[in-house]
Order: sequence, then C-alpha cells, then structure tokens
Amino acid sequence: MPAPTLVFLCFDASSDTDGVHTFDALASTSRERHAAVMAEVDEVLAWAARRFPDGPGDLDEGASWGQDLQVTPEGDWVSVSLSLSGTAAFGEAFADAFAGAIGQGED
Repeated sequence: MPAPTLVFLCFDASSDTDGVHTFDALASTSRERHAAVMAEVDEVLAWAARRFPDGPGDLDEGASWGQDLQVTPEGDWVSVSLSLSGTAAFGEAFADAFAGAIGQGED
C-alpha cells in the first residue's frame, strides 16, 4: 500500500550520531480544517504501525520507532505537532515513503 499524499504535514528531518532519525511536523489550521490534519496524522501513524509493528515505543527498549503528538487549541486555530523518531531502518523507510512531505507542504 503506497504512503498517503500529505497536504498539511511537512516534516523536517534530522539524525543524531547514534543513528536515530527524527521527523518533526507542525501544522496550524483553523478549527474547520483540523479534522483533515488529524486524518493525515492518523495515516502517518497507521503507515508506521503497519511497516514497523514493534512500535511505537521506547527506542532504548528495542522499539524501532516512537512518537510524540501534541494538539494545542489557540482561539479559532489548532496547532498539531507530530514528532517521530526511529532507527536507521525506520528513518530510511519513512524518508522514502514520505519524500514529498519532507521539506515541503502547506501550513
């Protein structure tokens, strides 16, 4: 199954010297568009769970990926922050599957 096309989530990628790859996205939209953002979050997390079923979890305890999701209402707007961290294998697969959403997208 191909990865979904993302409109709202745009990921910044980084890696550390221990080989942990991190992908961070932030989307801030009106409340009316919030459901569409959360649908994209659900699709990304479903892809990760299908492809790497040993996550999400603590990387130090052997999981291949972990997540941090924050949803913050701000008046008529809602900000969503999604951070995924994973092993080198996870990072390579994520970067390949979501290449179109790394470094580009719509806020």
